[in-house]
Amino acid sequence: MRLSELVSCLPFYDMKGPTSDPDIQAISHHHKNVKKGTLFIAMRGEHRDGKDFIQQAVLNGAAAVICDQEMTLSIPVVQVRNPRHALAQIVNLFYGYPSFKMNVIGVTGTNGKTTVSHMIQAIIEMAGEHTGVIGTLYMKQGTESKIAVNTTPDSLLLQQTLCGFLEKKVTTSIIEVSSHGLAQGRLFGCDIDIAVFTNLTQDHLDYHGSMDHYRWSKSLLFSQLGHQHYNGLPKFAIVNDDDPFSEMVRQATSAHIISYGLHDRSDVYASNIKYGRHSTEFTAHTPVESKTITIPVVGIFNVYNALASIAATFARRIPLALAAKGLEQMQSVPGRFEIVEAEQPYTIIVDYAHTPDSLENVLQAIVKMKAARTFVVVGCGGDRDRSKRPLMAKVACGYATDVIFTSDNPRSESPLEIIRDMEEGVAGHTYTVIPDRKEAIAYAISQAAEDDIILIAGKGHEKVQIVGETLIPFDDKQVAYELVKGASS
Repeated sequence: MRLSELVSCLPFYDMKGPTSDPDIQAISHHHKNVKKGTLFIAMRGEHRDGKDFIQQAVLNGAAAVICDQEMTLSIPVVQVRNPRHALAQIVNLFYGYPSFKMNVIGVTGTNGKTTVSHMIQAIIEMAGEHTGVIGTLYMKQGTESKIAVNTTPDSLLLQQTLCGFLEKKVTTSIIEVSSHGLAQGRLFGCDIDIAVFTNLTQDHLDYHGSMDHYRWSKSLLFSQLGHQHYNGLPKFAIVNDDDPFSEMVRQATSAHIISYGLHDRSDVYASNIKYGRHSTEFTAHTPVESKTITIPVVGIFNVYNALASIAATFARRIPLALAAKGLEQMQSVPGRFEIVEAEQPYTIIVDYAHTPDSLENVLQAIVKMKAARTFVVVGCGGDRDRSKRPLMAKVACGYATDVIFTSDNPRSESPLEIIRDMEEGVAGHTYTVIPDRKEAIAYAISQAAEDDIILIAGKGHEKVQIVGETLIPFDDKQVAYELVKGASS
């Protein structure tokens, strides 16, 4: 595609340098990925400015450059006010506007995005469609998956991935939408058809600075829905009626709204909830029908997750019977209330709970499992929101009989300093401090007896421990499994 054709989607720009019109074969915003025929877009990142690498991009074979300042180069320079906005528009055109050729469901909220995404996927595939999932765990279509760098990829990788999904005959893509991704414009140019809100509690204040900015970032997904139709279906916002933030979502969107919750005032709601040790039963109600469903996960938070997925697929006009069948047969989501099976007489659960609210949700579910003793191995991430550390500790000590504070991706901080921050929230409580995470898990396993439950919280699906700038292989599930097997051998 010629440069002139690509920039034709931009309303304003200045063309500098040679008047040639090169053929653009690739687009990149990272100089190391530039080769002959590449359009290099120089954007300012969190740590570096792409303008500092323009000369290297030229040496690597860039055919043209887009940036926000006037430059004299041996190749054409397209000067724009906002390179990030320009990137989104240009890659959309370059890859043929893939999000406009499929149904796209975006899921946002503090907790539950990954589980809701997989529940929606299970329902839609039960309805006979091909799906693609983009989120925290991976970018996946069928049996093919790639590791995700961010929950929500930038606009270049997003459009590349959606284009690849189209080639694989995907009809619906489900995207986890993070507050970072929204605030940084990673979804610019992506046509979302259904936006799902799960819940909102304190998180990421190290980035957003305040809850007001965090809430505003989340609301962007709904304010950008627009009015277009996909195959005759209108845009929908799916909102959690039982969360106070839902009112802001309602005000932010012009799309049709479907609400869900635990009361009959909601469009989609649950009644007759019964909790089992490994499953939850409830009656789901939609505006047109009701059905009793048993989901292979536990906890009230998973009832909410199931209701969100039912509401989203109801907007797609998928019958409740198919939704129920999809939910009942769905596979477990890695790192989300995942059971470690090593033939031990007690239960080990690995969960990604890394906010006070998500940790409380998981522990409330464990309380209903009626364990003899409940062990919690928990830490807090370094270089992240310090204010939630004492809150996490308070939740752990409020529900568990045995609490072990440990490290969880300390990054540049001292694990002991992080734990000291946690201890500020639990004066007078009894707990154990074991900074080495493997030793902490081993201690819990050594103390557990039949009918006890061990919760290893915070990392979930993650496969590494981040210490300084070093990524050290560490998988909570695998570590626990090996420790149990080693203790029993």
